[in-house]
Amino acid sequence: MLVTNLEYLLLSHRPDLGQVFMRWTRPATSEEHRAGYLAALELARREKVGRWLVDLRSRGLADIVDLRWVVTSFREQLTDALPGIRPCLAYLVLPYHAETLSQRLAQEMATDSVYTSMAMRVFTEEQAAQEWLQSR
Repeated sequence: MLVTNLEYLLLSHRPDLGQVFMRWTRPATSEEHRAGYLAALELARREKVGRWLVDLRSRGLADIVDLRWVVTSFREQLTDALPGIRPCLAYLVLPYHAETLSQRLAQEMATDSVYTSMAMRVFTEEQAAQEWLQSR
């Protein structure tokens, strides 16, 4: 298992599950948010991994501008980095953030091109997130 421990993010690859794990350890600035996703992108590119578990429970939700960046600019970089693989991102959140993030993702992913190029779903339990990712 490859592990990168940044001040604000624990990033790892689990070859046995074929997943990248992003476990945020505290609230992150916009710069840290983007740097964390780009570090994960490099790991995913190197290991050819399209399934991601993004644990936001210790961090909380990103600003809407940063979420929009993930759905637009980052999505393009991720799909370019993984030709032939449809990335699937499972977001693990606290229960009181689940509805808010689900609504935001639905709004941001309303276009067909976003929906077909990448799957994103919100979970409050890690086991359910794992089951969804393994079914992809």
